[in-house]
Amino acid sequence: MSRTSRTRRRALAGAGVAAAGLVLAAGCTAGAGGHSGSEHSINVLMINNPQMMDLQALTAEHFTAETGITVNFTVLPENDLRDKASSEFANQAGQYDVATLSNFEIPIYGANGWLTPLDDFVAGDPDFDQDDIFPAATEALSVDGTLYGEPFYGESSFLMYRADVLESHGIEMPDRPTWQEVADAAAAVDGAEPGMAGICLRGQPGWGQVIAPLTTVVNTFGGTWFEEDWTPGVDSPEFTEAVQFYVDLVRQHGQPGAPSAGFTECLNAMASGQAAMWYDATSAAGTLEAEGSPVAGSLGYAQAPVVETDSAGWLFLWSWAMQARIAEEDPERAAAAWEFVSWASSAEYEALVGDVYGWERAPAGKRQSTYDDPDYLDAAGAFAEATRTAILEADPTDPGTQPRPAQGIQFVGIPEFTDLGTKFSQYVSSAIAGRTSVPDAVAQGQTLAERVADTYRDN
Repeated sequence: MSRTSRTRRRALAGAGVAAAGLVLAAGCTAGAGGHSGSEHSINVLMINNPQMMDLQALTAEHFTAETGITVNFTVLPENDLRDKASSEFANQAGQYDVATLSNFEIPIYGANGWLTPLDDFVAGDPDFDQDDIFPAATEALSVDGTLYGEPFYGESSFLMYRADVLESHGIEMPDRPTWQEVADAAAAVDGAEPGMAGICLRGQPGWGQVIAPLTTVVNTFGGTWFEEDWTPGVDSPEFTEAVQFYVDLVRQHGQPGAPSAGFTECLNAMASGQAAMWYDATSAAGTLEAEGSPVAGSLGYAQAPVVETDSAGWLFLWSWAMQARIAEEDPERAAAAWEFVSWASSAEYEALVGDVYGWERAPAGKRQSTYDDPDYLDAAGAFAEATRTAILEADPTDPGTQPRPAQGIQFVGIPEFTDLGTKFSQYVSSAIAGRTSVPDAVAQGQTLAERVADTYRDN
């Protein structure tokens, strides 16, 4: 895209934000502090994921050089980023214009008035093509029909397996397996090669570690954290059965050191031939299939295993959101911030990454056009369609067998869930280690969930 086109887009976006600023001024109080830099400079708070580090490396030459907008990045590990972003946006401190937030935070922050609505920017930027963004992503980043975030990359979850190992044992994995079929396969191939576990599953404590895949298992077993009226369901038969199944599977046929294994540990186990199967994020496939990977070309991909539901894959989106304060105080700066968000979430940027680093590193999982691009399909053909299907089928508003009081698939979309999920994860990890029984773990989880439910019942 030419610089002239970008300038035109920025002017259109500026016209849109002027109207948005008038609305925000009535309901948003500015906090202490202020912006640094000039009107041609924006400050971005960003997680230190590899895809974001690629973006940081490409910005000066491919964005600033074309637009004249300098981007000052503050890059932090995930936990530090979440803490910093929570304080920054809650207080409307004004230090950062844009931050990487997920589809967990964005609906909460948007409902609280901490984020700039993006609909006017999108309307003034037809080249961005919001209709190309997967509908599930747009919905997950909106509150009551108002858009508050644009995805940088998206992921769901699916089953990755060594097709060669399963084939050698006469096992054909269905495209849509049940959890029992997966458990039977794990038992059959456990120890198929020296040091190879039947399956790798997260056991590391953390609401974003063991609780993420476990909650999808709970959903498809018919359980839920909370009923629609906020009745906690952690000690229900369905929730308990799901946790028991997960704990038994990883204890009997999972990887060594499972109580401390998270995404990275399972990725390494799968890549090094220490696991025959792995249920986790679709984004892992790009690494497993990358040039030089020992297992590239030997893997198969199936949809998230199910029991009572038709699908079970999660939805997670690292996304861009703009602080509400900037649209109120400085429409031109807000226009510059949108120009960055628009570029970083564009199909154009994905193609740039494909050209510079290879299409396996493109921040995919958000646009239909990516999955129509022959260059991307040439590099990611082994897992592209399975990933697209998983993302399209993910429904954060209806992930289980009963209505819920808040959206979310691998989490409950309320601020209290980070603490609830993290505390409960300690008991689950302890059960995986054999130090706690599953009935005791879910009893503790029910007590924790009751305290959260009480705050919502009172309101």
